[in-house]
Amino acid sequence: MSADLPKISSAGSINEKFLEQKIEGSRKTSNYVIGSMVVIGGVGFLLASLSSYQGKDFLPIGHPATLIFVPQGLLMGIYGVAAILLAIYLWTLIAVNFGAGINLFNKEKGTLTVSRRGLFKKIELEIPLKEVKAVKLEVRDGINPLRRITLRIKGRRDIPLSGVSQPKPLVQLEQEGAQLARFLDVNLEGL
Repeated sequence: MSADLPKISSAGSINEKFLEQKIEGSRKTSNYVIGSMVVIGGVGFLLASLSSYQGKDFLPIGHPATLIFVPQGLLMGIYGVAAILLAIYLWTLIAVNFGAGINLFNKEKGTLTVSRRGLFKKIELEIPLKEVKAVKLEVRDGINPLRRITLRIKGRRDIPLSGVSQPKPLVQLEQEGAQLARFLDVNLEGL
């Protein structure tokens, strides 16, 4: 169905009856880099702990064999185990592609289908298009910036449509929000 739709941008494909938006998941370069760094750090702490316990240097840099096992070597071992567990979690999210999905607006059926990959199951939400009150742009700058598109639904909480990633430029956010508001024939709120 969506394969017949003409491409208009990286945000998705559109024609008069369908609008499809692909959402990027956790398979991003930054997540691969962070996952790799956590693995390397965890293995380094475990090798430092083992070096302290055995009295031999298992790391090519430094001399962890000179550390006293209790408390320094033991604490490094705990840090190493914690880092390895965190790395397993991060690589599981990457393998599952957590958060990836699609937003499909279908005027023929009069439905909005929001589909995302969860950790253990796929999450799907279907809403009648007639319940959509407005398209809302949320912008918050500062230490934890937020720039996303949400839908205001009658009798429900706002539904975020944007994926979790780097904040989009305001111009791109406005264009995508305006395109969606025109397609749904509702108001654009926010900026």
